[in-house]
Amino acid sequence: MSKEHVKDLLMEHFMNPRNVGELADADGVGDVGNPLCGDIVRLFLKIKDNKIQKATFKTFGCRAAIATSSILTEMVQDKTLEAALQLSQDDMMQALGELPPLKRHCAKLAEFALKAALGNYFARARSDTKLAEEIVRRIHDPREWRVS
Repeated sequence: MSKEHVKDLLMEHFMNPRNVGELADADGVGDVGNPLCGDIVRLFLKIKDNKIQKATFKTFGCRAAIATSSILTEMVQDKTLEAALQLSQDDMMQALGELPPLKRHCAKLAEFALKAALGNYFARARSDTKLAEEIVRRIHDPREWRVS
């Protein structure tokens, strides 16, 4: 993917983000903030029959944070929960295009928001708090946010 295409796709998702807003009847909600840059993502999931039917977001942050949140909502649509759990920051960067090293943490922020929302769903629907606890631990681990 050329650098110009990446820049165009990043700007397209920033200027025209998809699936923005709250889901009042969300089955899972994930709140994640990057302690180093201050970006914040809130992801809402509507889940039925073990599949994500709808995903929306509200993001306070830079262009890359908004764009990765937007692409994430497109990527998880109609995925099983198991498939959604496998999505990583690398998948979002591949879909969106290679982000500059100083902005790669935005894809991790989106990944953590997805896992936090799924963790919230599992805690509410299945009384399983393992994923929610793991994500909280990872969010507060400074090693997770290092620029590589």
